[in-house]
Amino acid sequence: MAKKQDSKVNPESIEDGQPPAADAPDHKANRSISIADLVMRAFAAIGTLGSAVIMSTTNQTLQFSQIFQFRAEYSDLPTFMFFVVTNSIVCAYLVLSLALSIFHVIRSKAVITRIILVVFDTVMLALLMAAASAAAAIVYLAHKGNTQANWFSICHQYDSFCGRISGSLVGSYVATIALVMLIILSTIAISKSN
Repeated sequence: MAKKQDSKVNPESIEDGQPPAADAPDHKANRSISIADLVMRAFAAIGTLGSAVIMSTTNQTLQFSQIFQFRAEYSDLPTFMFFVVTNSIVCAYLVLSLALSIFHVIRSKAVITRIILVVFDTVMLALLMAAASAAAAIVYLAHKGNTQANWFSICHQYDSFCGRISGSLVGSYVATIALVMLIILSTIAISKSN
């Protein structure tokens, strides 16, 4: 007795004279999307970790005389503290979400877990973008100042400090772009699963 296979037949392909297509191309596409998801999550986690470490270790001391010295630290500005905490939270989330990403490589047709990831990826994207944008505004003021508000540029004196805080923004914005791409990839995979 032959086993009866349960396969979906696309009526449009029969009308066109095409044989019924197997789900193999969609499965391979979802698997490729899952692998890209895994790589991008790891890449974004490295970017946020790098941003948090660079910003949290940024400080510079200017010695004007034996008595007077001025020190600039990231913790002097609450915006930079928010930036470090946010990048740490997003990095922890991305590392934890790698488990689901590996699960999607194995079971590429999973939908519910992808929807959960899309929701959390969107929340993390909003949080990371808020922190990166706020920090970018402060970095801009550090570089350019604002003469109308009598805020002077500090980067002429604290060049190492300014270089490091500017560099820490790069990893955060790369992770932001990666999160946008992850959301797009997940929604494509969800649409191919249905």
